This record gives sequence, C-alpha cells and structure tokens, in this order.
Amino acid sequence: CSTAAPSLSHASQLMNHPDQRIVFMGTPEFAVATLNALVNAGMNVVAVVTAPDRPAGRGLNLRPSAVKVRALELGLPVLQPVRLKAQEFLDELASFQPTVQVVVAFRMLPEVVWNRPPLGTINLHASLLPQYRGAAPINWAIINGEHVTGVTTFRIQQVIDTGDILLQERMEIGPDETAGELHDRMMKVGAELVVRTMVGLIEGTLIAQPQAAHDTLRDAPKLTPVTGRIDPNAAAGMIHDLVRGLSPHPSAWCLWHLPGKEPTHMKVYRTKLTESPCGEQAGTVRIDGDRLLLACADHWIELLEVQAEGRKRMAAADLVRGLQQRNGIRILPG
Repeated sequence: CSTAAPSLSHASQLMNHPDQRIVFMGTPEFAVATLNALVNAGMNVVAVVTAPDRPAGRGLNLRPSAVKVRALELGLPVLQPVRLKAQEFLDELASFQPTVQVVVAFRMLPEVVWNRPPLGTINLHASLLPQYRGAAPINWAIINGEHVTGVTTFRIQQVIDTGDILLQERMEIGPDETAGELHDRMMKVGAELVVRTMVGLIEGTLIAQPQAAHDTLRDAPKLTPVTGRIDPNAAAGMIHDLVRGLSPHPSAWCLWHLPGKEPTHMKVYRTKLTESPCGEQAGTVRIDGDRLLLACADHWIELLEVQAEGRKRMAAADLVRGLQQRNGIRILPG
C-alpha cells in the first residue's frame, strides 16, 4: 500500500524539530500507546485533543479519559471540546499551528478540523482497510471468524474510513484469541505503525494509495445488545467466534433457563470447541462432572467462563458446583 516503510531508528533525527508540530487526538487506553510512542520517538507533540470528562462510578464523579491522564503526566496542553465546530475550539486548535494531526480512537471529525494541517490528518484504524470500516473492527473480525486482520494508517477524508492508505501491518488471529487480547496486541503494533507513518511522511517516502475496490466489504458497525445474544441453533464455531469477539466487553449473553424458574441473563466470556457431534436438541445443557456443555446445531460447545445474573464472573466449573438442579437446564434460542 506504500513504498517501503521507514525505520523507527530515524524518528528522533527527523522529528525532533520545532517546525514539525503534531496535535494528537484520542480518548481510550488504546490511543495512549500511540501517544507514548510518538513522544518516546522524540516527535514534537504540541497538544492533545480528547473527550470531555465523563461521569463514572457509583458517585458519578467526573472522570478524565485515559489519554487526558497521560497527556497531563507528559505536561502537554489538553483540549476537551464539546463541539468540534465551535469557534473557540477551532481558534485554540489553530493557535498550536499543527503541521499534521494524528487521530486514534477519537470521534468523527468535521472537515474544518481534519483539512487544516499541511500534511493532513492521519488516522489509525484497527483493520486492513477497506475491510471492517466502522466503530468495532476488532470485534467484528473475530465474530466473523477471520484468521487475519491488521492495522492501517490512512489520511482522513469526508466519508469515514475511506481515505487513502499510507501503511498497513497484517496480524494473525489465534483460534481462541479474544477481542480483548487482540486489542492489546493491536495497541502496540498500531503505535509502531503510526510512528513509521510519521517518519515516512516527513521523509517524503510514503505514497498514499486509494483503498482497493472490493466486491464484498464487511462492515464493523457499533455493537448493540442484540449483537451479543447466543442462539444455540447456530453452529458451535459461530458461537465460539461470537463469544471471543465480544470478550471481555460487552460480552456475549444467553437466556439461562432452569426448570420451574424464569429465564435469566447469563454472560459468557470464554468457550471451548469440542469434537463431539450433538444429537440433542439445540439449547440443551449437559453437565459432565464439573464441565458445562451446550448443544449447538452441530457439536457440543463447552462454556468455560460465565457470569450469572446478579453474580460475579466465574469459571463455569464453579457455577456447576453451586447448582442444585442439574437436569433440564436449557439456553433459549434467539
């Protein structure tokens, strides 16, 4: 998608100049790794833009974003606009005279923001664009059973996640890897990719390429509660992918039905595929020792980590040991 990626060893030499002024935009922990990488590479980050503090916890006390916390530790100016088109914010942003803006897990920018810097606004996306454009690329790649994904840096343009590609890095997805585990790996790989991208931009060695045309594009829309419901009528492999694609957050869930009681919600965080064909009706729960098995459309699947309604996350074996009724349990279809 570009010329050869520049070496990270050149970063300090190229970027530690006052005329290269970077404004960084991001909010969650995923973005902190990239902010750290830019600073550690000696790049001239002049300001950080992040979300306003949000109420959180039982007391609903205002809590700063992970990016704000780190930016203050680094002694960087922090901007927290409510409205990105507000003139006060635009004036303050312009006062930092950025030559380039770097965006990681922030929010959709208006053109008046992304189109200002001479080198443009660079975004890090957690997929191999053009596949999995949208809000939840890590989750959907796993939910859809992909074996390979990656990270992409690209120039932001009007239509979200469609800008010209600068660099990409492919990553394999493990057969039992969860979204949380892949997120943590991508956080580091993506941070390094952004630094390489910045070096290439300053060297002038990167040639942006339009995103390739594809007959079939898979999107990554925002996750909803409906997304996570487990339907035992599906194949075991599909259920396994759904569970790990939503673990640890927001998590897959099912309707757990004990005989003679109302169904309750149960979250499922980890499963294990078995090679045992299933002759039972889909949704049947079988207890084998301290193992919790679910009948799917084709095979049994073992539930390894769950959270029953009103209880903490636990090993399924612990749930089994506390059951008074072991027969006739079902997971209801969607």
